[in-house]
Amino acid sequence: MCMICDRINMIKNGTNPWFVKELETGYVVIGDNQHFKGYTLFLCKEHKTELFQLDYSAKMKFLEEMSVVAEAVAKAFNAEKMNYELLGNGDTHLHWHLFPRVSGDLESYGNNGRGPVWWYPMDKMYSPDNRPKEEELQAMKARLEKELNQLLEM
Repeated sequence: MCMICDRINMIKNGTNPWFVKELETGYVVIGDNQHFKGYTLFLCKEHKTELFQLDYSAKMKFLEEMSVVAEAVAKAFNAEKMNYELLGNGDTHLHWHLFPRVSGDLESYGNNGRGPVWWYPMDKMYSPDNRPKEEELQAMKARLEKELNQLLEM
């Protein structure tokens, strides 16, 4: 069973609390854990494991939309830098991890607090303390949706 497909099915039946917006090729969702404030995922509508498995036009649109989502995340959460990841080693359904980065978000880990998100201890990153409360989650979703809507109107 695919966890990403499960999350998409939750979106379709209105039970995914992290869902922000549907785009042509995917779904925008706020990440469950928010050590990196504004961490967002873009879930491909098609169950494919590799970018090259999408037909050319779908692949180009998926990449374009991911870039728009990343820009919206950067604006909504005041990122100094964005990190983009499409790994698929655990969940083999195409999905982007979009991390808004700010100075000091790694605390004392890495090179003067700078480096990839994966340098941050997993137990701290995925701590229940990093799950937004309902009010914070709704505010984050609203900020992100507002930025997405402005960019998509252009």
